[in-house]
Amino acid sequence: MKKKLIYEYFSDDDFLRISNKITEAEKTTSGEIRVSIKEKVPFLQRNKSLMEQAKTEFFKLKMDATRDKTGILLFISLATKQFQILADSGINEKVDQSVWDEIRDRLQSDFKTGNFTLGIKECIGAIGKVLSEHFPIKPDDTNELSNKVVF
Repeated sequence: MKKKLIYEYFSDDDFLRISNKITEAEKTTSGEIRVSIKEKVPFLQRNKSLMEQAKTEFFKLKMDATRDKTGILLFISLATKQFQILADSGINEKVDQSVWDEIRDRLQSDFKTGNFTLGIKECIGAIGKVLSEHFPIKPDDTNELSNKVVF
């Protein structure tokens, strides 16, 4: 049986560590962070850009359904070794895409040096820091989306 590509990069413990980092980051913000890791590009999306693939995943995960439009997705394509950070409209009104692109580029560097889990955790930490500045936690905040890694 062929081993899944994702397990060449991550262990089940790594996924737990990433989920725990999301939980930790969300303690200071009303934003909702998700991580989606895709092993390959689905056949019907082969002609789509990485941004279009990330948007498809964003809506599939109902990240646009948060109360204040504060969902943010870290989308990772292992097949193409590309990353996209995609934020909902509430975040985009206050944070420029260049901020997310800079964080994404740091993640790219971590992946090049083999620091996969550490890189994702640092990326989540950086996203959480930006979100907490613009979207601090509210007294009535609830965890609207799962913190589990999607793959």
